[in-house]
Amino acid sequence: MIGTVKHLIGSGGPSGFGSRSTAEHVTANCVLRSLTAIITGATSGIGAETARVLAKRGARLVIPARSLKTAEETKSRILSEFPDAEIIVMQLDLSSLASVRRFVDDFESLQLPLNILINNAGKYAQKHAISEDDVEMTFATNYLGHFLLTKLLLKNMIETAEQTGVQGRIVNVTSVIHSWFSGDMLQYVADISRNNRNYDATRAYALSKLANVLHTIELSRILHKMDANVTANCVHPGIVRTRLTRDRDGLITDLVFFLTSKLLKSVPQAAATTCYVATSPRLRNVCGKYFSDCNEARTSKSGSCNLKAQRLWTASELLVTAASTPNVYQTFNYFLTNDAMYV
Repeated sequence: MIGTVKHLIGSGGPSGFGSRSTAEHVTANCVLRSLTAIITGATSGIGAETARVLAKRGARLVIPARSLKTAEETKSRILSEFPDAEIIVMQLDLSSLASVRRFVDDFESLQLPLNILINNAGKYAQKHAISEDDVEMTFATNYLGHFLLTKLLLKNMIETAEQTGVQGRIVNVTSVIHSWFSGDMLQYVADISRNNRNYDATRAYALSKLANVLHTIELSRILHKMDANVTANCVHPGIVRTRLTRDRDGLITDLVFFLTSKLLKSVPQAAATTCYVATSPRLRNVCGKYFSDCNEARTSKSGSCNLKAQRLWTASELLVTAASTPNVYQTFNYFLTNDAMYV
């Protein structure tokens, strides 16, 4: 209840920022010149605002997208506001592991450093679909593609940090909805990747967001073990303000809509936590944490389970390795049945 009240009034937490802070506000003192950032899902919404603000602060941007036309339009909008910004548009379909590998190869050919990786792109698939790698589409896009992308870019990020002395930042955009998932994650992914019998769009989305949280936990442990000067954290951006089109009549209904509207955020407010975690000097060496309203917050019980994080990581390694071979889920289910992923 106290947290809700603080959110409603926008009071700042320990960081000095809160739910009403904007991306421009939280980066006001940041100078990002000479830094390179990759931002997935940067062609609209929160991702587009994140890209705009980082460009304003001087960062070189790499904008990967399925549609190069849409990405070029985003680039043009940013350049119209900040003509000196350096923006590179590249092809990437996160639901395709082959496309992720091609993107990384193309990026590496540019011989650019990499300081910031923001895994922002997300998909809510109302209808059941399977990726070209035989993985359920929401999980493939929101989590597995980002897992492989991060894995393949990590060497560059570690080397960049070593050469420049500037700590690398990985930011995984998740959602408070991660707490809605219950049950065995891997079994559910296996089930909905075979058929649509047990598919529920909201549950699949919640699962993918929980996977983003667990990815952050295990990645942070691995980075610490490697003594890498790179951090990984995840953020809940908040619920973005949208047009409410339902019919409203009566005092109670009006009151519900009024209170609900106060819990929603504008896009600049929703991008604030991502930008804060990606750039704030106050978060140097802060790793493996979950942020909401620009302050550290608690995940669900499942979202803080190291065993689940390790199990998911092992499964993900298998999936990104085996997805190019026939009968990927026969292999996956063999490991699942024999509890190999608990090791």
